[in-house]
Amino acid sequence: MGKLKNLEDFLIDELKDLYSAEKQLTKAIPKMVKAASSPELKRAFEDHLKETNEQVSRLEKISEIIGRGLGGKKCSAMEGLIEEGEDAIKEEMTDEVRDVALIASAQRVEHYEIAAYGCAKTYARLCGMNDIIEYLEESSEEEGNANHILNEIAEELNPEALKTEVV
Repeated sequence: MGKLKNLEDFLIDELKDLYSAEKQLTKAIPKMVKAASSPELKRAFEDHLKETNEQVSRLEKISEIIGRGLGGKKCSAMEGLIEEGEDAIKEEMTDEVRDVALIASAQRVEHYEIAAYGCAKTYARLCGMNDIIEYLEESSEEEGNANHILNEIAEELNPEALKTEVV
């Protein structure tokens, strides 16, 4: 992070962080799709990958609107969250337990993104950048919806995970 002189500089830095996070997810989600055994979970991940690609596009539109590039920053928080998800994929466990672990990893990601988009919306409003708020709001709503869907799938899968044992 370079020298940030004001809230607008901080907002730009946050947008760069979000852009990096979303780009990292476009590479990580296909691995989660492949590792998931529940058809419903696979479908949820596939649907969210489409949304994630749209979120990248929205951030690119925001970049055009504000006249600032969003590349050049690595979101280390997302990198760590993705690494935890990859650990769950590699761990020896039943398919049912792996699905639960994937949901937990994905929900950590969603909560991070919900917070990041929420902060960015607030900073954009405070900086008078009202023309980007709608893009941030749309992505924020998608993240909240993805989290809700994961909760519903978890409610179905968690009892199945209780019944299984690694043999």
